[in-house]
Amino acid sequence: MEILKIENLSKIYGKGETAVKALDDVSFSVQKGEFVAIIGPSGSGKSTLLHLLGGVDRPTSGKVFVDNTDMYTLNETKLAIFRRRQIGLIYQFYNLIPILTVEENITLPMLLDQHKVDKKQFADITRILGLENRLNHLPNQLSGGQQQRVSIGRALISNPAIMLADEPTGNLDSKNSGDIIDLLKMFNKTYNQTLIVITHDERIALQADRVISIEDGRIAKDEVIRP
Repeated sequence: MEILKIENLSKIYGKGETAVKALDDVSFSVQKGEFVAIIGPSGSGKSTLLHLLGGVDRPTSGKVFVDNTDMYTLNETKLAIFRRRQIGLIYQFYNLIPILTVEENITLPMLLDQHKVDKKQFADITRILGLENRLNHLPNQLSGGQQQRVSIGRALISNPAIMLADEPTGNLDSKNSGDIIDLLKMFNKTYNQTLIVITHDERIALQADRVISIEDGRIAKDEVIRP
């Protein structure tokens, strides 16, 4: 089942002689439950691609379908709601709200939607992430690895169509990096959670089912690692 489809996606910053084409006519699709790594050097366009897939920036041209919804036909309000419900975002620097507890940070997407939190699902997620004894802690009372686990929980709580991780281990030491990737792989395999990871680390990329290489705003290679 196709969960993500990108058609002729382009993004240009600026105008005239100073215009920069960050993405140039990119097309690909992702199946439900796939683990895809997107790699490329700095300035290749991979972060721009993630922002467009995540609904946090609009393309100059092209389309992004998430679970058969053309995201960029939605107005800003509807796009924000769709993004919150269907796209789980994990950032390098966690982006937790400092005045909220671990429990409040994880359940925030549900609370913003005024939806009841599934207590069993919440308990399962926090147990798997090893956070069950940290629920009343604030982010500044946690290690970097624990903060990233909170951001994973927040990304998963609404059962999104896709989970996007932007350099999720870039701010962590090697042990915590390994633990975070293992957790993401576990949610991908056990819960069939579609996972797209932007990374410059080829060791992480080679753990994916498929690796897409971006160079100069275009797809240079799209390689299946594990069919």
